[in-house]
Amino acid sequence: MHPILFKFGPLTIYSYGVMVALGFALATACVYHRAPKFNIDKNKMVDIMILILISGIVGARVFYILQNIGYYRANPYEIVDLSKGGLVWYGGFLAGLGGLIAYVKLNRMSFWAVVDLIVPYVALAQAFGRLGCFLNGCCYGTEVSPSFIFAVPSVQDGALHHPTQIYSAFLLALIFILLRIWQDHRRFVGEIFLGYCMLYSLKRFLIEFLRGDNPRIYSGLTISQVISCVVCIVSAVVFTILVRRWKKRK
Repeated sequence: MHPILFKFGPLTIYSYGVMVALGFALATACVYHRAPKFNIDKNKMVDIMILILISGIVGARVFYILQNIGYYRANPYEIVDLSKGGLVWYGGFLAGLGGLIAYVKLNRMSFWAVVDLIVPYVALAQAFGRLGCFLNGCCYGTEVSPSFIFAVPSVQDGALHHPTQIYSAFLLALIFILLRIWQDHRRFVGEIFLGYCMLYSLKRFLIEFLRGDNPRIYSGLTISQVISCVVCIVSAVVFTILVRRWKKRK
């Protein structure tokens, strides 16, 4: 683990923040380049990406704090401290989506076209973020024996754990590749966004079984797994309905 990249006087550069910034910059550049193919103003897409980043970080942090409200009541000064991570993706997703909806309505843009353009690169940015989690030592996996080939030590207890951050980064890279190819064969608006929702929620549901930092809240499942089930089922139902409508129009 390498949570701090370097220090320059009073300035500390954290690996998690650097990886998030790199992922965001790359995703924004890709969205900017692809926007004309979706008949979308590329300059507006830069505004949207910045809005999603800011609102997403706020939402992800608020969701994390709510999950750990007892700790932050005792340590309120740490609420704005992101040096140790402390973001929950679904909170960021909902907040970012809310900001996006508000923006496209105000600018009379097509919501479905915008999200179909963005989501492959969201997965790409997430992959970088998970690499940041690995360097930071957060979002670690369950404990494993020393004989396990992928075992890595945890900064929390020094024991060997599943590198769930690396598993997630790899799967998110695969999701990015699949969605990017899928973009060129889109049949109806919203298809790529719904595909992302299904693939990401399935990935998250499975990875959570190996996570060692999230408490089980219901029938051995974490809150992220419960949310993943809801997101996957709803997305699959809507996707099926839209596919049937598309086939009828053919």
